[in-house]
Amino acid sequence: MSDRPDFWLLDPSIAFLNHGSFGSCPRPVLEFQQEIRQRMERQPIQFFVRDLEALLDEAREALARFIGAHSDNLVFVPNATAGVNTVLRSLEFERGDQVLVTDQEYNACRNALDVMAERRGVEVVAINIPFPLANEAQAIDPILSAVTPRTRLLLIDHITSQTGLILPMEKIVSEVEQRGVDTLVDGAHAPGMIPLHLEQLGAAYYTGNCHKWICAPKGAGFLYLRPDRQKNIRPLSISHGANSQRTDRARHLIEFGWTGTSDPSAYLSVPEAIRQMGRLLPGGWAALIQRNRALALEAREILCAALRIAPPCPESMIGALAAMPLPDGESTEPPKSPLYLDALQEELLGKYRIEVPVIPWPQPPRRVLRVSAQVYNSREQYEMLARALTKLLR
Repeated sequence: MSDRPDFWLLDPSIAFLNHGSFGSCPRPVLEFQQEIRQRMERQPIQFFVRDLEALLDEAREALARFIGAHSDNLVFVPNATAGVNTVLRSLEFERGDQVLVTDQEYNACRNALDVMAERRGVEVVAINIPFPLANEAQAIDPILSAVTPRTRLLLIDHITSQTGLILPMEKIVSEVEQRGVDTLVDGAHAPGMIPLHLEQLGAAYYTGNCHKWICAPKGAGFLYLRPDRQKNIRPLSISHGANSQRTDRARHLIEFGWTGTSDPSAYLSVPEAIRQMGRLLPGGWAALIQRNRALALEAREILCAALRIAPPCPESMIGALAAMPLPDGESTEPPKSPLYLDALQEELLGKYRIEVPVIPWPQPPRRVLRVSAQVYNSREQYEMLARALTKLLR
């Protein structure tokens, strides 16, 4: 079923190795979304006023089962960046407080932190997580060493966007929380790439995307709020729920449940995406996660051999993304696009029909190549990439 030409809308003439940035949503899920949109337009009052709240509850229940959370602790947001902004704008800080962040935090969320910190007089402490690195301790120890009595929050990627590292989040959250510091986990890549058990993880706040590895339509994300942290978190758009007199459900569910008129079909399609992707392999989601990880490790082996470099991190820190350092690029200018578009990336697409990100990191001219492994990818595509890189970097 995973090889059905009608399941994915991807251009078959392109080796698409960048699921991590924008994965393709399966055709059956898009058809399901279109049915929701048609239902919405047939009788908008019925849909928005009478039906929507219960439909969102059902979708949250399905997502909660998938990520190991209680549904009352989840709200939908458009994406993980919106989730991070929501928490940062809601929290109260005092001048001189510290917020910790790693130097591998996703750029959009780091920007949100910097803007908040500047306005409120908060000190941002950036922690270096090396790449390449030899072991998980090189990611854990610098974070714990940076905690001080003034530290109030740690903003951290569960899976780093630029380098694809799965950070040891259980250990980090446990140790940081024991020191009296809340964690805001940017889990943009985690749902559907690795198993999640959010209640067990215990982070104060956790946000993730459903449009990446779950393959839901674009615009579906979630924000997990630990029960003891829910009352202070408000949506980015304050709407009717702010003065609602209802007492039949939690305040955060009332406020986040309606933030203005929008298209909720991406949220409501999340259960269908979970169902469709879980049917692709006989072993369900567990087999899909295992298959993608095995393919990413295989791709890394092929590409490291072609680049004549050692694997830059332990296998235990790899999921369905793998990054490798490249020789320096020619440009020292910052990228003009938020999605990079290095000259090498454009050559790979133009000459070889390979779509793969070349990311300037930690800053130009240094850069990394990051490949993704989704069920529609194959070993042959990475071998083709290896041959192309050998020629282009010669």
